[in-house]
Amino acid sequence: MNSPEGSAAARVDWVPIALTVAIALGALASIGNPSTWLTLTIAGLAMGLLIFLMASGLTLVFGLMDVMNFAHGVFIAVGAYVAASVMKFFAGPAEADSFLVNLGALVPAMLAAMLAAALLGWFFERVIIRPVYGQHLKQILITTGGLIVAEQLIIVFWGPDLIPVERPLTLRGSFVIGDMALEKYRLSAVAIGLAVFAVMMLVLNRSKIGLLIRAGVENKEMVEAMGYRIRRLFVGVFVAGSALAGLGGALWGLYQRDVTVHIGAQMMVLIFIVIIIGGLGSVGGCFIGALLVGLLTNYVGYLAPKIALGTNILLMVLILLWRPQGLYPVNKQ
Repeated sequence: MNSPEGSAAARVDWVPIALTVAIALGALASIGNPSTWLTLTIAGLAMGLLIFLMASGLTLVFGLMDVMNFAHGVFIAVGAYVAASVMKFFAGPAEADSFLVNLGALVPAMLAAMLAAALLGWFFERVIIRPVYGQHLKQILITTGGLIVAEQLIIVFWGPDLIPVERPLTLRGSFVIGDMALEKYRLSAVAIGLAVFAVMMLVLNRSKIGLLIRAGVENKEMVEAMGYRIRRLFVGVFVAGSALAGLGGALWGLYQRDVTVHIGAQMMVLIFIVIIIGGLGSVGGCFIGALLVGLLTNYVGYLAPKIALGTNILLMVLILLWRPQGLYPVNKQ
């Protein structure tokens, strides 16, 4: 197997990592003020890692199952809405001036978001996706239709209006160190994103299920020939990817402090950009791609706001001109 996530002995391609560091250092030189640069960098890392949470499941689904799921944004939206509802239910612990007590509201909200998105993902795979395996055009049409129907059902359950979401008390405000203001929630988002990435890489590289997933991404027939039921693996990856999207949606809702029915659909453009930049099916590539998008969005938004909207498209074009299969392509047999 030739994937960069292939084995512990596989050589790491450091060029994309060096590119990310170079962009950060270039931004430091352009901004000039280290305090402003650090604030923007933390914001960019937080944004990038939240995008990674939402995109990582989809890149595995595409790489392993060859499924173009345009309804992935629904899992993000459901996770955000469920988390917002649970946070309101646990309003008391969320308003306590203790981080441990705040976890009594935050943890149930995150778990409920993941569970709801996972169940919805299981339903989508079984009822909507399964009949159209291997038929990309039908996948696009049917998942887009599923997205529209699901969004309307969200409106039926939660209403059409924007829902404000309050962060737990201890995650509001910023740590002020000299001239630097580091937002507490963004630091927490960075920690959660890095923890999830570490767990995913550990599972993919150090477990039997991870070996089967990576083998399935590169050569499905080989896995089936070894006697493993690839269909069960498909369902498990799809459900896990949906749960990660729900977690990302919950954290993104708290990041924006409000939830709307289009919160997932609005993120899909960035998610597809990240997946394409990183290399279809590559978790490591998705991680680096998400960091690049998050950092560039914040740096360019500060330095040249008028061109910020086109930055990510330009980044994707340049990356594909350099590496047409993405930063960390997965070689399929």
